[in-house]
Amino acid sequence: MAKRRALVMINRHCRQGETGLEQVLERFAERGIAVAQIQAEGAQQAAAEIRKRAAEFDLLVIGGGDGTLRSAAAAVVDSGLPVGILPLGTANDLARALGIPADPLTAVDIIAAGETHRIDVGRVNGHYFFNAAHIGLGATVTDHVSSDRKRSWGVLGYARSLLEAWRSARPFIAELDCDGEIHYLRTLQITVGNGRFFGGGMTVHEEALLDDQLLDVYSIRPQSLWQIAAMLPALRAGKHRQLDEVASFRGRRIVIRTRKPRPVTADEEPITQTPAVFEVVPAAVTVYVGQREARQAEGLDRAAQ
Repeated sequence: MAKRRALVMINRHCRQGETGLEQVLERFAERGIAVAQIQAEGAQQAAAEIRKRAAEFDLLVIGGGDGTLRSAAAAVVDSGLPVGILPLGTANDLARALGIPADPLTAVDIIAAGETHRIDVGRVNGHYFFNAAHIGLGATVTDHVSSDRKRSWGVLGYARSLLEAWRSARPFIAELDCDGEIHYLRTLQITVGNGRFFGGGMTVHEEALLDDQLLDVYSIRPQSLWQIAAMLPALRAGKHRQLDEVASFRGRRIVIRTRKPRPVTADEEPITQTPAVFEVVPAAVTVYVGQREARQAEGLDRAAQ
């Protein structure tokens, strides 16, 4: 049987980007996968290399965190190749939803096993994302979470950055159009999710799936820091629909307008600003996934349940 050929992009600047790479490459060879690494400086050059060389390979492998995956998303969609994920970042929320454990060597084994699943991607103002986008407090948190902090603090860096971002957070008025139904919100934070997880295991909604062809949205009404802290268990579990302080919506097309332009972040990266048009792109990417039991535990595909 001919070896599968993998084009490999690894972000060496992410939290575990320099950890055990020789062993990872050796594991690919042991599993009968020939690899060629992308030598590129920055996300734009890496994406250009993917587009240029995709026809030569059978699959893509991307090593990094959620921000790395988002930066390559357009090239991934355009290539049409199945994608293997090496979770080398801080949060690794997409990998979690796909049943891929944090150990990169196990991730290689999952790629070698060859089980795939098609997932949706989100798109805001033409920019793709996998997990979730934020306007308001969440976008400010992203501004405060530096690469050095994530490398040193891990997921705890998000909590520290939340406290810092809170000092400058201000409520705002937003018009939200969900599939043609208009809502006016006084809000502190709006999250629009394509996937299930964001921010190191926060849950967009307990029913959210990467293949449900829907976007899940929630808006947090202005609260004190202590009230937000009391809500965190429900927010983390995705059970916020039961909270009076949270407004929730589901739809295929979400348009959010604000009086003044506000930053929009997605998968840990600032990418655009309001007015923001969110859409779901169904079954846009094929990904290698973990064992069915792991996917069921994280609530991935309905077919497995």
